[in-house]
Formats: sequence, structure tokens, C-alpha cells
Amino acid sequence: MQRVPSSLLSDFSLSRIAFGLWRLTDWNYSPRERLSLFEQMLDLGVTTFDLADIYGDYRCEQSFGEALKLKPELRARMEIVSKCSIRLAGAASGARINHYDTSAEHVRGAVETSLRDMGVEQMDLLLLHRPDPLMDADALAGVLEQLVAEGKVKYLGVSNFLPHQVDLLQSRLSQPLVANQVEVSLLHSQPLFDGQLDHCQQHRIIPMAWSPFAGGRLFSGEDTDSARVRSALQALCKTRGLNEESGTMQLALSWLLKHPSQMVPVLGSGNPQRLVAALAALEMELDREEWFELLRAGRGRDVD
Repeated sequence: MQRVPSSLLSDFSLSRIAFGLWRLTDWNYSPRERLSLFEQMLDLGVTTFDLADIYGDYRCEQSFGEALKLKPELRARMEIVSKCSIRLAGAASGARINHYDTSAEHVRGAVETSLRDMGVEQMDLLLLHRPDPLMDADALAGVLEQLVAEGKVKYLGVSNFLPHQVDLLQSRLSQPLVANQVEVSLLHSQPLFDGQLDHCQQHRIIPMAWSPFAGGRLFSGEDTDSARVRSALQALCKTRGLNEESGTMQLALSWLLKHPSQMVPVLGSGNPQRLVAALAALEMELDREEWFELLRAGRGRDVD
């Protein structure tokens, strides 16, 4: 498995594809079955496991921890990524309405709860899940650096932050923000043009691409944009002699992987065969015209 090394930290890297666990509780696997899936991914070289405190109505990290407890030595082979700053209304959070919370108190409590639920002493990468309009950059940076100093968090990053929001937080930190997880797909190509991926390249931040298949719309969406992209992918499959079912997935990933920002797509399937098929994208290489052909399909118009 290829890896994406950080240019900012000599000892930090992510697997070229990350395993997204936001649907872990939906798969209805037993702890032993979850463990087996984790082992399969690790054996394939997919070592980056992506979580968040809110996933599965605050239950995914517990489910992850239950499985890892069965074979704790697997922890040494993983990069555990988790997120906080979103509070969903309900008994699990005690919140009355959905909102963002980057207060020092909440961030510390969320991280400590995540570590306890996962049964680990440290997460490799903590991401602030969403930018908070009430973010106090000084207070937030202070608690983040404390968590790193205490060994509870190894490295820091953000998610869904625009360039100026990254810059604000970075201006208060003594250590680099090493990743920004953003939504990118053939049906959501705005980050290629709105400065998000340019900013990642400029500051050598690793972009992690969530929803790389547009939440499944690429394969089953009935809207005009989805149908147009799917048709372009199917035509390219035919040209390349690829199986259509797996080939459309591989080409959509290959399109992301070609971008020079070194994106790390986050795949969230509980089907091992589907994940194995997706990894074949790592051996593909779209030429420039093929890449722009898919971009045209995604945007619904030619380049200017």
C-alpha cells in the first residue's frame, strides 16, 4: 500500500486510502466480525482508521473499542483519526439543539471520552470536525497543545475548514495542522477551485477526501448530474476494458488520486470485497484528457 508522508512532520504518514467507520454500527457486525474486518484492512495496508465522536449517534467509537479490545496489539499497526466539535441534540450529548462547540472544556471532554470509548491512550490525529463561528482561537489552541503535551493526542488537524479558518487556528499554534478532511468527489469538485486544495498544497497539509463517491450518488443517484457522471465512467470502463461495477468505483477514486495535493480518500464500506476492488484504483493512472473528461461530466460543462 502506498503511503502519504507528511512534509511537515518526519514521523507522520497516512495510508493512501483511509478506512471510514462512520457507518460501523449500521453494519450489525459482532465485535469478532469487526475485528476480522480491521485485520483484513491492515493486511491490505489500509492502516488509517477514521472515526468521530458523533458517528453512530456517539456509538461508533465504543464499537471500535470493543473489537480492538479482542486483539489490542493491532493498535500499533493503526493510525487512529477522530474528530470533535459537533454536538448533536439528544441524551448522548446533553445538547438541546445541534450546534458546534470548540470551547476548551468541550474539546477536552470529547477527547477524553473518545479515548475511553476506544480503549486507547492516544489518538494519532485529532481533527476539529467543523469550523465554529464562535471559535476562540487562543483558547482552542491552548487546550489542543495541552492535549498533545499530555500525550492524549499525537497530531492535530481540521475538517471542513476553509483556508482562512485554517490560517486563523494555525496562527495560534506552535505545531502544524497536518490534515484537512474535506468533501471531494466528481459530484463535488468545488474544493479544486475554491482554494481548499490549493491551500493544502501551499502549506503541505494532507487533504483527506470524505464522501469520495458522493454518498453513493455516483452509482445509484437518479438526478441528472449523477446520471451524466455515471455515463462518463461507464464509457471509460468500456474503453479500458474494465468490469463496469468495480471499474466505475476505481475510476472515480483514480480521479481523486491523480490530484497533486496527494488526497487520501476515506472509504466507508463494510464489504471487504468492495474495499479490495476499490484498492485496485491505486494501480490505475488516468491521463490528463481522461481526467478532464470526468471533470467535465461532474461539472456539466467544459472548461472555460
